Amino acid sequence: MRIGTGYDVHKLVKGRELILGGVNIPWEKGLDGHSDADVLIHAVMDALLGAAALGDIGQHFPDTDPRYKGIASTKLLKEVGILLKEKGYIVGNIDATIIAQKPKLAAYLPKMRENMARQLRIDVGCVSVKATTEEGLGFTGSGLGIAAQAVCLLV
Repeated sequence: MRIGTGYDVHKLVKGRELILGGVNIPWEKGLDGHSDADVLIHAVMDALLGAAALGDIGQHFPDTDPRYKGIASTKLLKEVGILLKEKGYIVGNIDATIIAQKPKLAAYLPKMRENMARQLRIDVGCVSVKATTEEGLGFTGSGLGIAAQAVCLLV
């Protein structure tokens, strides 16, 4: 068994869609980044890659490569799943937390879980996604950005 952790953060800006866990969430701001800036999936990919000692998403999908400009992070997650399978790993479970003051995310969490499970070809029961605020503290609490952290187990 191997354990991995991942963390990602992106700044909130006007004029971008807010995509978390592959779900387009209606809101006044979105996350700035080279891809769709899905912090949740980025944290999960880093946890998975780290558990397998395969580097990080920047090594596999560099933001200097035009192929990844605006790409859906769900597609990148699928590629990570394929890589893990090729290396003989099975995803045991994923536990992830989104850190955002706004918007409220509870209604979207089941679809996020389904999206990630589908891309990794695992049971949705192996994926946990939670959301929390920081009670108005720090950059996420003041609404400047959204962060996510993830832990995973590979077998």
